[in-house]
Amino acid sequence: MQINDKSNYQKYHPNNKRYEEMTYNRSGKSGVLLPSISLGLWHNFGKYDLQANAEAILRTAFDNGITHFDLANNYGPPFGSAEANFGMLYKQNFEAYRDELFIATKAGYDMWEGPYGNFGSRKYLISSLDQSLKRMNLDYVDVFYHHRPDPDTPLEETAIALHDIVRQGKALYVGISNYEAEGIVEMSTLLRELKVPFIIEQAKYSMFDRSIEKTILPTIIKQNLGCIAFSPLAQGMLTNKYIDGIPTDSRAAKGKTYLEVNEVEEKLPIIKALNAIAQNRGQKLHQMAISWLLHQKGITSVLVGASSSSQLIDNLSATKNTEFSSEELTQINKLTSKFL
Repeated sequence: MQINDKSNYQKYHPNNKRYEEMTYNRSGKSGVLLPSISLGLWHNFGKYDLQANAEAILRTAFDNGITHFDLANNYGPPFGSAEANFGMLYKQNFEAYRDELFIATKAGYDMWEGPYGNFGSRKYLISSLDQSLKRMNLDYVDVFYHHRPDPDTPLEETAIALHDIVRQGKALYVGISNYEAEGIVEMSTLLRELKVPFIIEQAKYSMFDRSIEKTILPTIIKQNLGCIAFSPLAQGMLTNKYIDGIPTDSRAAKGKTYLEVNEVEEKLPIIKALNAIAQNRGQKLHQMAISWLLHQKGITSVLVGASSSSQLIDNLSATKNTEFSSEELTQINKLTSKFL
């Protein structure tokens, strides 16, 4: 990703009506309000992506009231490049609006070589956040997540590291991601005792992965936490992309990003049936999939990626129709209950 030619660079002036249409939801019982739609930088912000496109997506997001940008230390590729590119674009566009932004990063997956670049040790979490802040040109993040449970590090060590990160002023709040219900309760208890502002769990949730409805989401609600749903479109299956077959340039066809051809083919009858429901609602399938998540009790925000500004705008329209009739909910549940 190359820095723009300064001679041709147009200074960014945000839309002065950016807060008029977005809905903001409280994260649990915290003081934090998050936009119904948040922007994830997992894809399209790495070293090999176009800077102009990434910049346009970020500007479009903020212009439409998306204040929450979600990153992680290993987003790219290569690792760290999404944070570095965001940091560059932040300096060029958003530094004057820092107090209007809610920026997140995470640590927990493989990041650097050796025994200290993974999972949940104090050494790894604090070192990783220090690196992330430098890459992003930030003094602090608004929320820092432990990205996944560590089976070998005592949870107390991870909790104390999160406590110290907040006390050092490197993060205002903390969250966790990919934890099961038991771990959420244990972490919540530890952080409550340490008086750490623990406000949110990030969980995989879509019509094709409803497993969090069994114990995780009820636990999140009981612990007074917010929940932000990632992978809402099930790696693209909950879109019109596969209605007429598998395009040669799709993730499934290329074997990319955890999506296989046989998985798409197995779900195709359900995809078509869900698409029919969406059409009757005046929505596209991906819009209905996002709207359905926003309709679920306990969901604070839906985390979407975007490959273009127009795609992001298309996703944002889902916030305008989050009500479902009892008949629609029954139909959707009948089609997707097997994914509970």
